[in-house]
Amino acid sequence: MLSFSIPLFAQEALNNRPSPTSIETMKYKNTYIKITYCQPHKKGREIFGELVPYGKVWRTGANEATEITVTKDILIGADTLKAGTYSVFTIPTPDKWTVIFNSELGQWGAYNYLKSSDVMRLEVKTEKVEKVVWLPFTINF
Repeated sequence: MLSFSIPLFAQEALNNRPSPTSIETMKYKNTYIKITYCQPHKKGREIFGELVPYGKVWRTGANEATEITVTKDILIGADTLKAGTYSVFTIPTPDKWTVIFNSELGQWGAYNYLKSSDVMRLEVKTEKVEKVVWLPFTINF
């Protein structure tokens, strides 16, 4: 059996990061989904088109690349995402975003992103909202 512990100083560093790690989970029937991401803070900055350039692959969050785990195959749009864990990247543009599920895990940012490891890509239209909110993305069943 493999076991490990994170030293206290490392736990404190993770909890006090400017963009803290968050885990969102949901269960629908017999499918469990977990999204692990780091919450970026806008801090008055213009994010899309400036800090996150349009047309470039983005890690969809801060720090480490966002990861999604699904315990059963799920239908996303017209495609099936097989059960497993994937990095989530996006390519934002003003009118649409490309959402990418990638098999390379444990990445910091999108610096070592490999398109050849993509398992699914889909395009979604953008929608203007009045109030600024941060969610990695929304899954509708």
